Amino acid sequence: MNPFLFLFPFLFLAHESVSQQTYSGNHILECNNSNTTELTSEFLYTCNGIQSCSSFLIFRTQPLYNKVFTISKLMSTDPTNVARINGITDSAENLPLNKELIIPVTCSCSGKYYRANTSFVIPINTNYFTIANFTFQGLTTCDSLQKNNIYKENDLQVGGKIRVPLRCACPTVNQTMSGIRFLLTYLITWEDSIKKISKRFDVKFQDLVLENGFSSVKDLIFPFTTLLVPLSTEPLSSQTRTPNRNRNQNQNRNPKLSKKGIIIGTISGGFLAILSGVFVICLVSKRKRANKGKIVKWELPKDIQLGIASVDQVLKIYKFEELDEATDGFTLEKRLSASVYKGSIKGRKVAIKQTGTHANKEVKILQKINHFNLIGLYGVCEHDKSCYLVYEFMENGSLNEWLQDLRCQESQTWNNRLRIALDVAKGLQYLHNFVNPTYVHKDINTSNILLTKDLRAKISKFGLAKSIEKGKNVNSSVKCRFESKGYLAPEYLEAGFVTTKTDVYAFGVVLLELITGKKAVYENDDDGGQVMLCEEVISIMGDGNNAKSTVNYIIDPRLKARHSLGFVIDQDELALRLVKLSIGCLESEPSKRLSMNEIVSTLMIIHMDAQSSDTLFLV
Repeated sequence: MNPFLFLFPFLFLAHESVSQQTYSGNHILECNNSNTTELTSEFLYTCNGIQSCSSFLIFRTQPLYNKVFTISKLMSTDPTNVARINGITDSAENLPLNKELIIPVTCSCSGKYYRANTSFVIPINTNYFTIANFTFQGLTTCDSLQKNNIYKENDLQVGGKIRVPLRCACPTVNQTMSGIRFLLTYLITWEDSIKKISKRFDVKFQDLVLENGFSSVKDLIFPFTTLLVPLSTEPLSSQTRTPNRNRNQNQNRNPKLSKKGIIIGTISGGFLAILSGVFVICLVSKRKRANKGKIVKWELPKDIQLGIASVDQVLKIYKFEELDEATDGFTLEKRLSASVYKGSIKGRKVAIKQTGTHANKEVKILQKINHFNLIGLYGVCEHDKSCYLVYEFMENGSLNEWLQDLRCQESQTWNNRLRIALDVAKGLQYLHNFVNPTYVHKDINTSNILLTKDLRAKISKFGLAKSIEKGKNVNSSVKCRFESKGYLAPEYLEAGFVTTKTDVYAFGVVLLELITGKKAVYENDDDGGQVMLCEEVISIMGDGNNAKSTVNYIIDPRLKARHSLGFVIDQDELALRLVKLSIGCLESEPSKRLSMNEIVSTLMIIHMDAQSSDTLFLV
């Protein structure tokens, strides 16, 4: 039997539910479906369940990625969670190669497809095919990389940063009702079969088959592809595989091992090794054919090598003529604000910001950070004593504009506002916990939070950001703009002290804006004076004894959904949990405020509860 193919010897039984996703087969390895407009799991898993959820991936250790820390950075996930779920005490420990690790991620629907977002700094001599199938082991696809990035398939810029959507999915409503809480994206190997996988993860064989859309005994599975494993609880480290280094030694010590077994094992192993080699040769040949005829015009500069070695993003240096062409000569029609222009470079929309000579700090910071919820900086340009920064383009503008647009229907759902809050929290969590040194943004407000076309939030404007040592206060002489006063923590206003809790306070105000639809500082209609939103909410909520009855006065009227029969749906419980969370961020004493880790965990629970309860119709 060809070891590439694994035949399913089973009888299919009738089942009322529709499968979660359709198994993609080995077409997932190809790079020719990026222009299709049809929904296909060969691209990523399609959105057919709840909008956002906790999910899990299986990743196997490999050279360069054999530590919890490096793998977590590759996947843009929390190393403490990776270590916890895999039972690993030392995140810097070298793990055996080809050891399976469970990777917890947040899976969200973006457009038509689910994805867990990460990014990757492009090394020398590679393309989308090798990144998808070697570095990420099939957890992303060549097609999805092409569609989500500015670079063409065989024209990757060394040191550039690309977006990597990882394959994941969320349970459907029917699955949730049947007790399925998580879907694990499993990487199929040579020795796998559906029966082995179902036994290892304690999942019914029939359920695993049906949830991946198999329809007949002729269906095949292939190595380097993925399938979804439905789980009622988190996967266990005991369900993963670790290569047995001493297997051969143990076999030699076994006197009962027959010569026939040794011969069969040797032949089978050799045959698999040959086929593995053939597969690798095919992949390499594919890459060589793709690069055939290309002329290498440059050698890798030493500064770029240094940038890759230090895991800093090496930015593209644009010529002014490129930016001038991208913006049609910086015309008024392309202007988004006083100094920002909309442009198009190689078919990809970008935002080009003209600054003075003071942009070095922001560029330096954005080179060091790498997270989906932080604005992406593509490159820079210096021309005529001005600096131009080329950012990813955010179609829905700022959160402030989005909230104040009374005609916007998308702003009238709890789901969108919850997801935005979670995105901002994750961006701050990354700055506070996973960057060395730690960064405090210092200027978190709705004008500096930008939204993609899919309403995913990203933090921008790092000009005031400050690096600090964890656990220490840093006295800052930088003063924020007056418009940001509503976001400034008491200790900063009084003494200029800055810690990560400074951002927590500002996030609490942003969360209140998402709940109420009001600005951080707004005009009182009665007397024309200014009102501080945080002070107003704390005053209304009082001591909390009548919180449930008073929270209704705070909720943005646009969020008060009506049933088809006409009555207003009670959402006070959801709003109350969010208001309490925001108040936990607004404590006057920094040490009493929540941490960003606590905020992210709480928001994820609230978001999942909102989607799996009667509020599903709000999605």
